[in-house]
Amino acid sequence: MYTGITRGTFPIADVKRTPGLLTYRVVLSPELVEGLEPGASVSIDGVCQTVVKLEDQTVTFDAIQETLDRTTLSELAAGGRVSVERSYRIGDELGGHEVSGHVHGTGTITEVRDEDGRYEMRIGIPKTWLRYVLEKGFIAVDGSSLTVGKVDASQPKQGAFWLHLIPETLRLTRLGNKRVGDRVNIELDARTVAIVDTVERVLAAKGHVASSDS
Repeated sequence: MYTGITRGTFPIADVKRTPGLLTYRVVLSPELVEGLEPGASVSIDGVCQTVVKLEDQTVTFDAIQETLDRTTLSELAAGGRVSVERSYRIGDELGGHEVSGHVHGTGTITEVRDEDGRYEMRIGIPKTWLRYVLEKGFIAVDGSSLTVGKVDASQPKQGAFWLHLIPETLRLTRLGNKRVGDRVNIELDARTVAIVDTVERVLAAKGHVASSDS
């Protein structure tokens, strides 16, 4: 479990690709490797990854094919950077919202506005996800806990939402370096998903009962 508060971006030392598996190493800060052990969970661009090996500040991770198919980790390359967060520990401040690191899929940046001190980003997502994306609700983008701005349901086949990003978020994440056409990892808020699905099931059941009685 994570808080969605990214601790910064860190360099990818190297990447090795084999059929169905991506092995990569990330160089973390002394603060982030303190107490870290093989088997621990770390959020990499919002994806929950298990520490395979630790050598000083260089940490090795494996991403299997399912992860590569569902997230942007398939795009990792040596010399790039990733956003990182250690897993939540009891007693830590929950500054964002509860994030599991289980990404639902990717969205695509369709527009970026950087003007008058405001940095705004529009992200396209499958329209079926829109029922879980609420204005002023939570969403995790590349692991960062963010507040949804305006929701756009105007297109027939694709949904979208806007983010309003503050300078601190741009400093600690890679979102400020993203461009139109880039993909980002999306994790929908688990509580919103549970509530919406439950309400839909209840309403569907009531409709079925009413239809049977008539």
